[in-house]
Amino acid sequence: METFFSNQKQTLSRAFCLSAAVICLGATNNAWALFSDDEARKAILDLRKSLATTQLELQGEIDKLKADNAELRGKIEGLEKQGEDISSSQKTYYQDLDTRLGNFEPRTATIEGVSGTVQPNEKKAYDDALKAFQAGNLKKADEAFSAFANKYPKSPYLPLALYWGGNSKYANKDYAGSISQLQSLIKRYPNHPRIPAAMVTLGSSQLESGNKIAAKKTFNEIIAKYPDTDAAKDAHQLIAATK
Repeated sequence: METFFSNQKQTLSRAFCLSAAVICLGATNNAWALFSDDEARKAILDLRKSLATTQLELQGEIDKLKADNAELRGKIEGLEKQGEDISSSQKTYYQDLDTRLGNFEPRTATIEGVSGTVQPNEKKAYDDALKAFQAGNLKKADEAFSAFANKYPKSPYLPLALYWGGNSKYANKDYAGSISQLQSLIKRYPNHPRIPAAMVTLGSSQLESGNKIAAKKTFNEIIAKYPDTDAAKDAHQLIAATK
């Protein structure tokens, strides 16, 4: 009996120790599990923090590159604008230079279909005569156009000088001079675009000088040769005065 109880004690003792060992082992495993989770969380937080720092640094680099790119683009645009300004200035410079040189050197020009060499100061002489006519200073204009025709007999401006000179003489009531000058123009430049208008002034000079037959002939010629022009309309109105 005593032996039985002794065996039972030993059995209970072993069971207790085994249970205690299991409990201790379980506690140890739970502690290890808790330790691993904390370390993992810390590692994740550290990684997130590191990534966030890296992203901020990268964003800063990107923003800096954008700013540098914008500054560079602005400099390029500025250089392009400077290039355009320089090109425009050079073009203006060479145009001015060409104009200045034209005042000292002969140049070729085509004026209302007539080509020729324009001598230095030739255009200025023509322009001054025309300005005098436009200002109503007819005597000065007549003298200036006559002087121009004598000085530049081969000028491409000569047909215009003869045309305006003939009109100046007509306005000054120098009808004979107007007739002579305009007939010279018509003979030398029969296809010049000013011929229809020149013939109107010619017919008017002939009419004012009392030669109605010549005037009527001139007006009829205008109507026949240039039917759809303002000159023909003027001739139709003036021809009534030749009857």
